[in-house]
Amino acid sequence: MKLRLPIAALLLACAPLAGSQFAPTEKGLKDYYQQYFPVGVAVGPSALKSPEAALILQQFNSITPENAMKMGPIHPDSTRYFWTDADAIVNFAQAHKLRVRGHNLCWHEQTPKWLFKKPNGSTVSKAVLLKRLHDHIDTVVKRYKGKIYAWDVVNEAVADNPREFLRNSEWLKICGEDFIAEAFRYAHAADPKAVLFYNDYNTERPEKMERVYKLLKKLKDAKVPIHGVGLQAHWSLQEPAEKDLRATIERFASLGLQVQITELDISVYPWEKEKRARRVDEADAYTPEMQQRQAEQYRMVFKVFRDYPKVITGVTFWNISDKYTWLDTYPVAGRKNYPLLFDQQLKPKKAFYEVVKF
Repeated sequence: MKLRLPIAALLLACAPLAGSQFAPTEKGLKDYYQQYFPVGVAVGPSALKSPEAALILQQFNSITPENAMKMGPIHPDSTRYFWTDADAIVNFAQAHKLRVRGHNLCWHEQTPKWLFKKPNGSTVSKAVLLKRLHDHIDTVVKRYKGKIYAWDVVNEAVADNPREFLRNSEWLKICGEDFIAEAFRYAHAADPKAVLFYNDYNTERPEKMERVYKLLKKLKDAKVPIHGVGLQAHWSLQEPAEKDLRATIERFASLGLQVQITELDISVYPWEKEKRARRVDEADAYTPEMQQRQAEQYRMVFKVFRDYPKVITGVTFWNISDKYTWLDTYPVAGRKNYPLLFDQQLKPKKAFYEVVKF
């Protein structure tokens, strides 16, 4: 599939980018952090045909498909794959020499129901489910072999409940924990050069960090081909504390694993897990206090990232700008959030300047 985008014209123009304070020749995040790690961003195909495309190319040197490669969108039924959106993102990356992180191969959400069921509606056996997982991973990873350098192989397998180890998903109910190791083996067999990650959130909270560590150590001890851990980094003005972030990075690095920050955003609201309706008295203005606290939090976390140049091998933001963020609908639908470094007009925020000031 060929991409027909006027990106080159946008980048060669001498005028500033539409809606941005930057000229095309000015440094982006990728340039400031060239000696540290790639700086990436999660995208959908529509962003590649919008003014945001120029901002992507100016600021980032890695992209992650936000939804296009998740199992539900890319493999909606047993007889069909939907490649259009994923191909568009990979083609864009190839055309502009960007790295691609694949996201993701096995998750308890956005998984099509057919995967777990027989035609009569009963639950499949462990052997059947593992075969389906193998075939899915083999097909997807081989399609993009040589074009995707890293994969989030298993996503969020550790339980939210501190009293439990692994999430009680359909994967666990049918396969036990074997599905985790097998997913990594299948991905490694399909592309032996790809860097393979386990990806999860709240990894900086000490009790969950220890349960994630337990899983990773089991995989390493069993000689499973796992190369890194992704810290999703859906953070807030309140967390993580610097000491907890450093402890997490050092704990996982002690296993010989790369650490990547895979889904970075800093919400201006405190963390919530469960979806809920917006309260009548709930404001969503981006106040000067929020802007300042967010800038300070971004400054702190990037200072920590720079302190571990041999461990942290990538940082990816989850969405491009405050114009669109998944946090506008989660966990509170209709409450505007402002979690990124660029505002709704694609202009750099106070937090941006704190991230690049070193």
